[in-house]
Amino acid sequence: MSRSRIGERAAAYPVGDGRTEVATDGRCFAYVFPCAWEDHCKIGFSTDPLGRISALHQRWFDFFDLEGGMLVEAESIRDARDLELELRAGLGGYNAPAPMTIRVPAGGHTEWFRGVSGLLHGRIEALASRGYRAYPLRSWLRAGMERRVDRLHEWTLSQLSVDELEGLLGATAAQRRVRDVLDAFQALEIDVEPLLAPAVLGWYRGSPL
Repeated sequence: MSRSRIGERAAAYPVGDGRTEVATDGRCFAYVFPCAWEDHCKIGFSTDPLGRISALHQRWFDFFDLEGGMLVEAESIRDARDLELELRAGLGGYNAPAPMTIRVPAGGHTEWFRGVSGLLHGRIEALASRGYRAYPLRSWLRAGMERRVDRLHEWTLSQLSVDELEGLLGATAAQRRVRDVLDAFQALEIDVEPLLAPAVLGWYRGSPL
């Protein structure tokens, strides 16, 4: 079976100062999403870790410990599934219920574990030593969001009506949805100011819910 080698640079995407690179498009990953509030984590696999983590919790950037999370790049979906199984092998005794705030429709109520962060870090290091490319979760998510900034201007305008932008409707579901997305960009230190229409920026800066 071929492996995604740590030294490969094909289709990599620069983050921040350009010295760190992560592969984002057309890849498969096993992931570890740890909670920010205790040693409790979700293990799984996905072709879109950003979409996956944001589906699990609307305030994912607060709920999960992005600094402690990891992704391991796989060659295929089957390979990613095998990596997930390898990461959680023998951890049945550490199984834990999903947090109550995890979205049920996202299918996020399985493969949660408590008290395994040390074991998982060791297993990911072992995978890296075998040639798999591992990424810190925060860096990968930041790169993934940077690739989507060109959609933000039109998307925010499409979500909010004039009355919502002017604060005439109170707190609406659309306002909360847009605010969560913009807060995610801010949490990952991506400046939204040059990306938004003036009306949207004024609402975001001046009308906290």
